[in-house]
Amino acid sequence: MRLLLLAALVAGAGTAHSGRAPIDASPPLAVAAAADLQSALPPIAAQFERESGHHVNLTFGSSGNFYTQIQNGAPFDVFLSADIDYPRRLEADGLAEPGSLYEYAAGRLVLWVRTDSGLDVRRGLALLADASVRRIAVANPAHAPYGRAAVAALQHAGLYDVTRPKLVLGENISQAAHFAQSGNADAGVIALSLALAPGMKAVGRYYEIADGSYPPIAQGVIVIGASKQKTLAHQLVDYLKTPAAKSQLESFGFAAGRP
Repeated sequence: MRLLLLAALVAGAGTAHSGRAPIDASPPLAVAAAADLQSALPPIAAQFERESGHHVNLTFGSSGNFYTQIQNGAPFDVFLSADIDYPRRLEADGLAEPGSLYEYAAGRLVLWVRTDSGLDVRRGLALLADASVRRIAVANPAHAPYGRAAVAALQHAGLYDVTRPKLVLGENISQAAHFAQSGNADAGVIALSLALAPGMKAVGRYYEIADGSYPPIAQGVIVIGASKQKTLAHQLVDYLKTPAAKSQLESFGFAAGRP
């Protein structure tokens, strides 16, 4: 009797929260997401889960690597790229749902140093030419949009030749940020969204690099053509267009994407 009563109480508790859809037992929505979304996206996904009743699996990494994986049949349903050109190519190649492409945000680039480093980040990129800065963390420009933006910013400042031997390449922008945060690099040219993450914010300072010194980091999302959950995938893309999702992205330093 006591066991039956406990079961009834648990069941009652499960139905008590109004406004939340019950979580569905179907396979989770598989989302490939750019590494600069590591702090901003989980709260958005969690709210979407509460409202839709469906689980979301987030995998973070390099946009270029995800692009190659999707070309080779990786089982993702949604792709949030830090470079909108990758989703555009997938759409052009017939590997994405036509009409699902959406520019959800624009990324921003910053110079970041540890607070205890003694480096004056207010000097901007000119700081990186100093002999005291021996290693500079950036994302690999071969497949990471923020890496390409970092190289462009250094070239614009006339500092690429002097800083190139100092560059330490992260597999993605999150790994580059980790190099700087851990002290394995003296400074990092990273995403503003990561500089605003609690862990980075607690131990470092940043200087925002002027937008005009690097190409715009337009970020795009698309539904993958091979997805077996296209309806739900479209719902997630639509959720990214809501004021709540946009506000969350803006709180991590993303600029609004173009309609």
